[in-house]
Amino acid sequence: MAAPSKTLMDFFQQPAAKRHKRVSSPPHSPLSSLNNAAASSFSTTTISTDQKRRMELNKALALSKRNLKLCSDKVSKANATGAGYVKLEELLVEETWSEVLSGEFQKPYAKKLCEFVESEICHGSVPIYPPQHLIFNALNTTPFERVKAVIIGQDPYHGPGQAMGLSFSVPDGIKVPSSLVNIYKELQQDLGCSIPSSGNLERWAVQGVLLLNAVLTVRKHQANCHAKKGWEQFTDAVIGAISQKRKGVVFLLWGNYAQAKSRLIDESKHYILKSAHPSGLSANRGFFGCRHFSRTNQILEKNGISPIDWQL
Repeated sequence: MAAPSKTLMDFFQQPAAKRHKRVSSPPHSPLSSLNNAAASSFSTTTISTDQKRRMELNKALALSKRNLKLCSDKVSKANATGAGYVKLEELLVEETWSEVLSGEFQKPYAKKLCEFVESEICHGSVPIYPPQHLIFNALNTTPFERVKAVIIGQDPYHGPGQAMGLSFSVPDGIKVPSSLVNIYKELQQDLGCSIPSSGNLERWAVQGVLLLNAVLTVRKHQANCHAKKGWEQFTDAVIGAISQKRKGVVFLLWGNYAQAKSRLIDESKHYILKSAHPSGLSANRGFFGCRHFSRTNQILEKNGISPIDWQL
């Protein structure tokens, strides 16, 4: 797999502006002291606002990497001991989601779902995507209280190396799928973003875009084969929790499948943007020109929430 020209860390670890050094000296006059204090205050406020945003992004990135490592270590340990499987509940390591979804894995449907996924991974003859440690990547990357927008997909990509637990996203070095190519085209038309060579959307996720598939696992080359096994009830609970316990979240519902989820969303508290799906079959029937990315940022800024930097 070819190494990407830029890593996610490159976006966030740009050199921070240096703080101005304060030099203690007797004031020359009351007026000059006042002007100096005002200038210093303005400079400090400007720098701290910029630095605060960068610090928040760095913190989110560090948390995402920590959660990913926790999951990877659990799977590695299971493989080393011959178990080969980690219980689904143990792979949801982001504490905020574990708290919000407390008790969900103990429900009858979830127990059946866990048994099904375990059987597929341990006894099935066909590989399951994404890899175990990435099944809950969307939730482990975007903490509950940081969710600003939600993009709902149907199920993971079913080609080798494609699925990474984030809807519409593929790892660096993997060919960008056609739907994501169309998403990039709309971004360019809407916001003037340059079209990236990578299909990795992790940078959106750490900024607060929950990239949630309705079904979180799939067999190799068997699209939607894990539908109606319990995943939809679980991810509906995720959407319902956001609707009930958060406010001002923007839901981007592309295509009829995603739009059916609007029944779970309280429109008196949240915002729903609907369009056709970005697939090659339907992008020209309403996805192109929807301007959902600029509209999302307008809504966030109107509510005093920092916008998403959609440029990858």
